[in-house]
Amino acid sequence: MPSKPPIHPYIGIIIGLPAVSAASLIIHAALQAGAPPLGVAAYRLVFASLALAPLAWARYRPELLRLSRRDWLLAAGAGLFLGLHFGTWITSLQYTAIASSVVLVSISPLFVGLFSWLLWRERFGRALLGGLALTTIGAALVGLADACALTGGNLVCPPVAQFVRGRAFVGDLLALAGAAAFAGYLLLGRALRAKLSLVAYIFIGYSAAAITLLLTVFARRIPLFGYSPTAYFWIVVLAVVPQLIGHSAFNWALRYLSATYVAVTILGEPIGSTVLAFILLQQVPAPLKLLGGAFILIGILLASRQRQ
Repeated sequence: MPSKPPIHPYIGIIIGLPAVSAASLIIHAALQAGAPPLGVAAYRLVFASLALAPLAWARYRPELLRLSRRDWLLAAGAGLFLGLHFGTWITSLQYTAIASSVVLVSISPLFVGLFSWLLWRERFGRALLGGLALTTIGAALVGLADACALTGGNLVCPPVAQFVRGRAFVGDLLALAGAAAFAGYLLLGRALRAKLSLVAYIFIGYSAAAITLLLTVFARRIPLFGYSPTAYFWIVVLAVVPQLIGHSAFNWALRYLSATYVAVTILGEPIGSTVLAFILLQQVPAPLKLLGGAFILIGILLASRQRQ
């Protein structure tokens, strides 16, 4: 455990949790102001990379210069997955409710366990199996809640063909894809993280993700300029509040807290985002969605016991 911090680590959590939870609402505001999802994702990673660049180069340059060709390939692969994560998740907010998106994208720890078992035959214990089962049930309930309605005590759903073509279904799939992509980022970056300090590792990951998203934006001819002043305002707020303030506060606080607090903190973001969406946007989650979200969060908490 590191030396005693100058202030209590809980202060970092108190500052960081609302800031990170606000990310989905800030993204929603930028999208409503006319910014394209991939443009928002690209700007978020570009700003994060530029903010870290002076510190990474001034204090961690020797670490960066020692990286081998294999390390840079790993960094490129990890950045590709991180770019996919932000691109798919931010796009999902254009299609589905904030509560659905943030809960489904938080499933990434389960994908880490599943992919580790599939690729490297890492131990798939009962905790992870139980967490996967609960999360699968929860994701199905969230999907049903986005397409179905409780009428007179009965669950009324559209035909399957209409259901899979619905906007909410597309958004839910994009959020799940974002969770899987983030798991890929964590797994590919595992070997690299062992060689680098946190700032150097995050700087490489953010930079590679920014390049991935910029190449995607250019290939698809998505404009990065000409947005409304309101859209640019929310993009800057996104870079400052959740990224620089929220994640920095979390990274500092979690140095002094146990793995249990880390797991609980992960669960705080979707809960906080759902509460903020209810208060500020009047997005009231249906009872079925709340039940599904509870299944997912309990599943993540259960699985995190094995990952610890």
